[in-house]
Amino acid sequence: MLATILGERQERPPIWIMRQAGRYLPEYREVRANTKNFLELCYTPELATEVTLQPLRRFDLDAAILFSDILVIPDALGQSVRFEQGEGPVLEALSPNSVAQLRPEGALEHLAPVLETVRRLRAALAPEKTLIGFCGSPWTVATYMIGGRGSPDQALARIFALEHPKAFAALMDILIATSIDYLVAQFEAGADAVQLFESWALNLDDIAFADRVIEPNRRIVAGVRARVPNAPIIGFPRGAAGNLAKYAALTGVNVLGLDYATPLDFAAKHLPATLPVQGNLDPLRLVAGGSQLDERIDQIIAAFADRPHIFNLGHGIVPQTPIAHVARLVERVKNG
Repeated sequence: MLATILGERQERPPIWIMRQAGRYLPEYREVRANTKNFLELCYTPELATEVTLQPLRRFDLDAAILFSDILVIPDALGQSVRFEQGEGPVLEALSPNSVAQLRPEGALEHLAPVLETVRRLRAALAPEKTLIGFCGSPWTVATYMIGGRGSPDQALARIFALEHPKAFAALMDILIATSIDYLVAQFEAGADAVQLFESWALNLDDIAFADRVIEPNRRIVAGVRARVPNAPIIGFPRGAAGNLAKYAALTGVNVLGLDYATPLDFAAKHLPATLPVQGNLDPLRLVAGGSQLDERIDQIIAAFADRPHIFNLGHGIVPQTPIAHVARLVERVKNG
């Protein structure tokens, strides 16, 4: 896995699954049922370590990804964050004036339990298993901080950025600096690689994409590598479409994560042949299973056979995914 991230093509692609620790596993649901809330699970190292390791006990995956959430950063900055059952995250929405009330100086101390989870995971994992840390990219995190919750079009954050450019720039500076500190601390705690989740890279014009997605991610990559030389970093700009090649070139990420809407032939034609890619099975194909699943797995592997490729979904695994289908996926990727 790590060799692939660093640009070495393998005979067969390594595999991990976004959100591989989560609600499709009954053992996860059992742990979650005994915690007060979702953030308690994220901040309890014993429990977060357990749920991170659960999918690796079931499946021969090549990597574990830290169990946490992208919204621990706004929580660490002092913004009110809670997770409502059946509703998802709910935040106290930022105003232009409240950006100055965020407290970046205490963020890393607040995140100490997450870093302890990373240390425990590195100690528990076999040496050949890659440990992936992560954070949300600044634009994606900002959309939740400004909008107060997830949104199909991120309209409130887009308007905020246009109408209050100074406050927005201040917010992005805070998120970039905090993300650099957080990712460096994850590497120091034992992470082998990290992923930047830019989950809301869509719905932006080319100027906004350059300013809000490419430049902040570039600054994070450069900032992390200034302190962790040659740090292996995966970038996942979901919905980047025609901006994919520019994102990869200008941010300097090692691996470009592809969402499931990215056509295989587009990726082959427009991305550098030496650029490692990750992806990009539609999570609902994994739900449906059957021969269509086998065929699509084979198509993806064939499309990226001549370049370094990490097999993954093109977005997170969904709760209704049958466990048997995940086992079938891993078996087919590993053994054909």
